[in-house]
Amino acid sequence: MLNAVEFQAKIQNGLIQIPDEYKQELGEGDDIKVIVLLKKKSSLKKDIIDELTENPVQVRARFALIP
Repeated sequence: MLNAVEFQAKIQNGLIQIPDEYKQELGEGDDIKVIVLLKKKSSLKKDIIDELTENPVQVRARFALIP
């Protein structure tokens, strides 16, 4: 059975520090499963979605709606 623990941390010298509040649940030598989610740093390069969001394209409808 797996129990999930979630916390935020910074990597320092290749190590992730486990907060004290969770250390008692984790014993030395325990087998654990680690999933790392990286926060995406904002990129200076804009993609097409960014461009269209900032500068929407106006499109005229050239068709008739049939009831």
